[in-house]
Amino acid sequence: MHIPPFDNANAPIVDADDPRVPLNYFNIVKLKSGEAFEYQVPGYETCIVPATGTVDVDVEGVGFAALGSRGIDVWDGEPEGVYVPSGAKARMVCQSDSAEVFVAGARYDTVLEPFDVRADGIDFVQYGSDDTKTHRKIKHILGQKQHDKVGRLLVSELYTVGQGGWSGFPSHKHDTDRLPDETRHDETYNFRFRPNHGSGLQMLQRVDNEPGDAYHIVDGSTILIDNGYHPCCALPGYEMYYFTILGGLSQRSLVQFFQPTHANQVETIPGIKDMVAKFK
Repeated sequence: MHIPPFDNANAPIVDADDPRVPLNYFNIVKLKSGEAFEYQVPGYETCIVPATGTVDVDVEGVGFAALGSRGIDVWDGEPEGVYVPSGAKARMVCQSDSAEVFVAGARYDTVLEPFDVRADGIDFVQYGSDDTKTHRKIKHILGQKQHDKVGRLLVSELYTVGQGGWSGFPSHKHDTDRLPDETRHDETYNFRFRPNHGSGLQMLQRVDNEPGDAYHIVDGSTILIDNGYHPCCALPGYEMYYFTILGGLSQRSLVQFFQPTHANQVETIPGIKDMVAKFK
């Protein structure tokens, strides 16, 4: 499903128990200097990630100062995040002129410990190639490095490398728990483009070799992936970014099932197997 960009007035775009992606939570919080925002999501662990700007974060009395250092957009520096345990009360205060903050969440009941991930703790992977039109890089905020400290939540930023091209290909899905072949992970994206008048396409093919759906995505679009194979692409001449939230039903590690029609192309894309191994 596509949710076009709109002013959500700091209210969740994907709330707890959403009927489409019940394992996910997503909010975008916009603040000006000195403004504060407080939230608490029972039954969901969350992660605070400034898209731009700097915030001080407090999680049940544990402070994390000066989170985020990006200026004009998500290409302007490295991401940072704070992990907020399930149901914990979190408060952020804007320390820059303004801030736009992503709040990602996944359903999980056990209460763990809060922690921060700074720029030097980001897990980075780059794969694909210009020849295969699949060149991209991924910055894992809550990734493999944090596996033992998080319940079900995976949070990453994905960038197309160069201008135009495909992401999420070969097409894959993760909508059914049937280990060892696949895990159920609901997924939510928020897209950005550079320049910001760029756009792209999100495909969602429910059944192999049958026509599916396609959504025109623009700067600020949110996509909810409930089931099906879901590659996306950017128009030529534009760079694409998407903030990615994955919430697992029974485990944190993601097991993707590649679409049978295209699965052989896993062997043609440089580094893709290393990329798959990082979603743990």
